[in-house]
Amino acid sequence: MKIRFVKTQDYAQWLPLWEAYQRFYKTSIAELVTQKTWARFLDSDEPMHCAVAEQDGVLVGVVHYIRHRSCWTEGDYIYLQDLFTAPDLRGKGIGRALIEHVYTAAKAQGCSRVHWLTHESNTDAMKLYDKIADKSGFIQYRKLMA
Repeated sequence: MKIRFVKTQDYAQWLPLWEAYQRFYKTSIAELVTQKTWARFLDSDEPMHCAVAEQDGVLVGVVHYIRHRSCWTEGDYIYLQDLFTAPDLRGKGIGRALIEHVYTAAKAQGCSRVHWLTHESNTDAMKLYDKIADKSGFIQYRKLMA
């Protein structure tokens, strides 16, 4: 398995993983937003990134992350927004490898923190997260604007 940044020609394999991620969380993201997101991943001036796990030429996992400023530290933070592995390959280290990729990117960029959210029902993923990160104790509040 190889972890690498996404390339333009990966779209046809990335999209089904992105759509499966949405189904997992019982949501649907507009095609226009998906197209904009894809374009941002390929734009070196954007703070949004996508890395993929590739096995035998097939994409088997994705991670999306965003670098952003913080008022609490000199170094930026990285928000790991989306992580998904092919359901039939879960438990094989793909999720961990994708998170480790983000950790490596954060260190290389002098970032102070990597953080993410998960749904309270995602207990399988939390088994991994509890091994490789610390719970912050914070509870998310939000107000949708659109």
